[in-house]
Amino acid sequence: MRNRSKNSSDGVSKSGKAADQEKIKNVVTGKRSGYTVVALFILIVHGIWAVHRYQFEILPYPLTAQQVGKRGFSEEEAMKHVEELTQLGPHPVGSDNLELGLQYVLEAAENIKKTAHWEVDVEVDLFHVSSGANILVGGLFKGKTLVYSDLKHVVLRISPKYVSEATDSAILVSSHIDTVYSAEGAGDCSSCVAVMLELARGISHWAHGFKNSVIFLFNTGEEEGLNGAHSFITQHPWSSTIRMAIDLEAMGIGGTSAIFQAGPHPWAIENYALVAKYPSAQILAQDLFTSGVIKSATDFQVYKEVAGLSGLDFAYADNTAVYHTKNDKLKLLKPGSLQHLGENMLAFLLHTAASSELAKGKAMAVNEKTDAAIYFDILGTYMIVFRQRLANMLYNSVIMQSIMIWATSLVMGGPPAAITLSLSFLSIILMWTFSLLFSTTIAFILPLISSSPVPFVSTPWLIIGLFASPAFLGALTGQHIGYLILKSYISRVFSKKMENLSPVVRSNRAKLEAERSLYKSGLLQWLILLIVGHYFKVGSSYIALVWLASPAFAYGLLEATLSPARAPKALKTITLIFGLFVPFLISGGMFIRLAGTLAGMVVRLDRNPGGSPEWLGSVTVAVYISAVICLTLVYILSYIHISGAKKLIAIASFIVCGLSLIVVIAGIIPPFTDDVSRAVNVVHVVEASGRNGEHKEPNSYISLFSTTPGKLTKEIEHINEGFVCGREKITDFVTFTTSYSCWAENDSVQGWTKNDIPTLNVETDLKTDERITQVTIDTKLSTRWSLAISNKIEDFRLKDAENGEELIQIGTKSTSDGWHSIQYSGGKNAPKRFGLTLYWVKNHTQVTGNDDHGLLLKLRTDVDRLTPKVKRVLEKLPSWCSLFGKSTSPYTLAFLSNLPVDF
Repeated sequence: MRNRSKNSSDGVSKSGKAADQEKIKNVVTGKRSGYTVVALFILIVHGIWAVHRYQFEILPYPLTAQQVGKRGFSEEEAMKHVEELTQLGPHPVGSDNLELGLQYVLEAAENIKKTAHWEVDVEVDLFHVSSGANILVGGLFKGKTLVYSDLKHVVLRISPKYVSEATDSAILVSSHIDTVYSAEGAGDCSSCVAVMLELARGISHWAHGFKNSVIFLFNTGEEEGLNGAHSFITQHPWSSTIRMAIDLEAMGIGGTSAIFQAGPHPWAIENYALVAKYPSAQILAQDLFTSGVIKSATDFQVYKEVAGLSGLDFAYADNTAVYHTKNDKLKLLKPGSLQHLGENMLAFLLHTAASSELAKGKAMAVNEKTDAAIYFDILGTYMIVFRQRLANMLYNSVIMQSIMIWATSLVMGGPPAAITLSLSFLSIILMWTFSLLFSTTIAFILPLISSSPVPFVSTPWLIIGLFASPAFLGALTGQHIGYLILKSYISRVFSKKMENLSPVVRSNRAKLEAERSLYKSGLLQWLILLIVGHYFKVGSSYIALVWLASPAFAYGLLEATLSPARAPKALKTITLIFGLFVPFLISGGMFIRLAGTLAGMVVRLDRNPGGSPEWLGSVTVAVYISAVICLTLVYILSYIHISGAKKLIAIASFIVCGLSLIVVIAGIIPPFTDDVSRAVNVVHVVEASGRNGEHKEPNSYISLFSTTPGKLTKEIEHINEGFVCGREKITDFVTFTTSYSCWAENDSVQGWTKNDIPTLNVETDLKTDERITQVTIDTKLSTRWSLAISNKIEDFRLKDAENGEELIQIGTKSTSDGWHSIQYSGGKNAPKRFGLTLYWVKNHTQVTGNDDHGLLLKLRTDVDRLTPKVKRVLEKLPSWCSLFGKSTSPYTLAFLSNLPVDF
């Protein structure tokens, strides 16, 4: 018994010694447990997801009228307005439904007037605007003149009854009632109109204590080129009293309504940060929007550019794939969305309307190098706002200190330190190269293996398997190659400097030094981004600051200094957790949010259908995912190389990617659904003249095309109406061109007559040194049309031929791709006959720059009519498809005419 006990004890003792020796070995070699790394990785992934969910998906509870009383904001009451407006169906400019929508808003405004506090003045105005022309400098409207007529707006002004000067200083809150012809507009922007009506109701019981008035503008014409805002600013008598503009918009449907543009003066965003209950704002979105990466525009551009106002621009951005499609519908509007925006806006308006400093908010004379606001929210709960002046100080300080530390390290380390730094940066290059290679390879092959080149639209989480997994695997592979090169070099250096140590010890120290160098290369990567961002005064450069400073501070605090004088040790896990906590807290949720936004935007990526490669949408998303992974996971990747987790993580990434590809190939998850549709257009096209202007019998056909990447084979099989698809028939719709489409000529002569075809008649043509041509345009049925004027024309004027009113005056006109475009939209009583005077460029025969050298004018007129053939096609159109509308989209019946240069 004793011997048996002793043997047992010896066994335990030997086992314990073996375990202790293994621990000692791991400490000496720096080998980190694979389970620790996997657990750390899971912790980070779940942490980022938690940040995103808390910041963007948790919405306030909708409140009832009884809960908020007369002065609060009730989503329940606001939703009643959304329901009424969406029941109208699509209500674009010129439609009967829009008239009904205007009447509903007008009646709601009158009810607010009746129930207002007795010491509050509520004025309601149904404003019928005169014709006008909107010429904006940049953005989507470069090279365009936006002309409008017969528009109506509902304007509501709330002011204290016994403070007469309050009407001389006003805050404008604006949104639009009209929708595109393809959507009922629950998100864009009935939700905004409903919030404004409920805000106006509440404020009408607060305004007796205001020092400024509040103007609510419910405009029409926004979807046709920001015409509602322009007509109000240039024509309404109250517009001269406005000191600050707030625009409410939607790029999707519901969710958090976030500020994505602010300024130019920082007063508005600074005061919003003080009082907002659920602040949501990111200057990164402003940087992307103003750079043109996000192809869109809002009324805020008019308020800034035309009126010279500062303010805020809000937008709902959940489920951006439904934007301007039939799926912008009430059932997809998340509960709590209106409450979120309403409570933030109510607090902000109560604060600013009572302020005596409002006039400062109008000042445009701000030095953006010092006074521009940098802003972001943390978890949708806290708001950080600081001016560029402070940012300059912070950035300069961090940049200079970083450079000094790196320079000191290089001086102390000598040539080996410089080479080590270079090889560390090589690991960054390899990481980016392999990450982009792996993820974009998947993006390139998607069109070959899937029914859609963008199979992730209806299920954005597929992006994790399709792009994030290969991007991560590529980043790990590239950095590991860099690690091996770096370790090999450091081993050679150590073999010369540490001859007294055994080869095993030198090898282990080389591994540890290589790991630390890889971690520090991440700091170098973010330092470069900070320098570039600071140089170009990019507002979101604060992200680079956080991702540089926090990990560097953690490293300096817990791992000593950048100096190579100390013997290397294994990086501590706490260093990674401590260093990445703040960066992921501030930007992790935002990175996920932007990925979802990009995934939704591919539905409308191809502005000229067939003009972009099928793989472009997927490649765009893949590149973004790779960039985020290389930027944010560079630190954790450095922990993996001397752990036992390399194979496990690589295999897991490969499996996730493989399963996602299998799901796509098998069609288990459809790329589009009834709620997330592919954007298509069905247009009955009548070409009234030949390509070079020769007169001939009209050519009529049905055109089917899509702004969503991919062929239309599946859709055409479903419709079965004799369509032929390909690139043989290129249609110039004036505002865009379809390079790939499907067309059917059978049964296309019904639903229109020759009397519907617009005409371009040359009245006079003085062919002198200063050639002047007078053209008469008759749009017949259409009050919505687009005209392109060749750059052979230096200037022009447009008149309403029916009453002689000048719509576009002589003045500087910009061109885009060799053409200047006029986009016209108006109500039912808008004119249909116009006089166009063209002033030619001298030596115009030498002018080049557009593709249609033989054409002087190109005209498209739109008619909201379903011809028999189009009606049948729409009835058979698959449920996963939706018509897509925007200011440049044709209606379901379009007439094309043109005029040659030499007539």
